[in-house]
Amino acid sequence: MAALSTLILLLCAAKDVMPSSPHWKPTWPSYRVPVILPQSTLSLDKPQFDAEARLEVVSPCGPACHKSSPLPTYEEVKNYLSYETLYANGSLTETEVGIYILSNGGDGSQGRSRTKRQIYGYDSRFSIFGKDFLLNYPFSTSVKLSTGCTGTLVAEKHVLTAAHCIHDGKSYVKGAQKLRVGFLKPKHKDGSKGSNITNSAMPEKMKFQWIRVKRTHVPKGWIKGNANDIGMDYDYALLELKKPHKRKFMKIGVSPPARHLPGGRIHFSGYDNDRPGNLVYRFCDVKDETYDLLYQQCDAQPGASGSGVYVRMWKRQNQKWERKIIGIFSGHQWVDMNGTPQDFNVAVRITPLKYAQICYWIKGNYLDCREG
Repeated sequence: MAALSTLILLLCAAKDVMPSSPHWKPTWPSYRVPVILPQSTLSLDKPQFDAEARLEVVSPCGPACHKSSPLPTYEEVKNYLSYETLYANGSLTETEVGIYILSNGGDGSQGRSRTKRQIYGYDSRFSIFGKDFLLNYPFSTSVKLSTGCTGTLVAEKHVLTAAHCIHDGKSYVKGAQKLRVGFLKPKHKDGSKGSNITNSAMPEKMKFQWIRVKRTHVPKGWIKGNANDIGMDYDYALLELKKPHKRKFMKIGVSPPARHLPGGRIHFSGYDNDRPGNLVYRFCDVKDETYDLLYQQCDAQPGASGSGVYVRMWKRQNQKWERKIIGIFSGHQWVDMNGTPQDFNVAVRITPLKYAQICYWIKGNYLDCREG
C-alpha cells in the first residue's frame, strides 16, 4: 500500500525529457494522469454560512517545512481528494473517491502577525485598462467573486478559484450560498456616448455583469486541514455557473517542475483590493517549490487570491503555443528561514491527481481527462 501511495504521488514524472538544443522550445510535457472517480455520496446537514470571508491565507510553514512532511498514505490521499459539493439551494453533499492508474496503453481500461506587505521593492504590477485588453484573451478569463476574490474561466460554465474564498477550513463563508461571479464589460454599448475613447486620455469605464453559481466543489484536504499543514496544499475550488459565460476560457494543465517553465516565470491576473475595479497583471520568477506548492514573490494584494497561475508553452501535438493554468494563487506567507523572517506569495500547483479531480468535476468523464 505504501508503494502504491508513493507511485501515485510521484506521477509527476514526465515522459518527455527537456532537450539540450539551443533551438529548444519550452514544451508541454506528457504526464501519466491517474483516474479519480466518485465511490459514494452522502447528504450532509445544511451549512451555517457563518465564517468571515478571507482574502488570503497566512501560514508559518514554509518550503523546508512542507518538504520535510511525510508522504501521505494512499488512504489519506483518497480522503484529501474526497470533496464537498455545495448547491445554490443550500444543500450539501460529501463524495468519497477512488484513485486508479490506467494502463500505459491509455486505452481506457481501468487498473489500480506581522504586517503583510506582499509588494517586493518596486511594485511591478500592471493595471489593465480598455476593453481592447480587458475583453480579450487571456485577460478576459479573469473574473471576480462576490466574496472579494478572483477566479479564472476554465470551461464554458466553470470557474477555478481558491478554496479559502468560500470556506475557511471549518465553515462556509457568508455569501457562499448566493455566490456570484462578475464579468467586466463596458458601461456603455458600442456607439453610445462615452464608448469611444480613441481621442481621450481617460480609460473606458467598466462594470461587472454577475452570474449566479449553481454549485461548488471543495476538496476535503482543505476542509479537514489548516494552513499550517496539508490544508494549503488543497486550497482550490471549482464553481459551476448557472448558465454559460460565452467567453474564451483557459485550459488547466499539470504543473511542470519550475526549471521547465519558460524563463522560470509564472503569470497571473487578479482583482487586487488596493486597486478597486482594476484588473491587475503580473509575472515573476519562481523562487522555490514543493510537490504541491510554488513559492514566488510576485507583487500581489488580497483580492488576487484564486487567480489562475499560467504559463505559455509549445503544444507539440497541435504545433502551436498554448497557455494553461498550472496553479491557483493562494496568498501570502511569512516564513522563518534560519531565524530570519522571509515572505513569499504561494500558489497551489495542479498535480496529476488534482488535474484528474478538477477535470472530472468539469467534464464528468475520466476518459476526457487523460491528457495533463
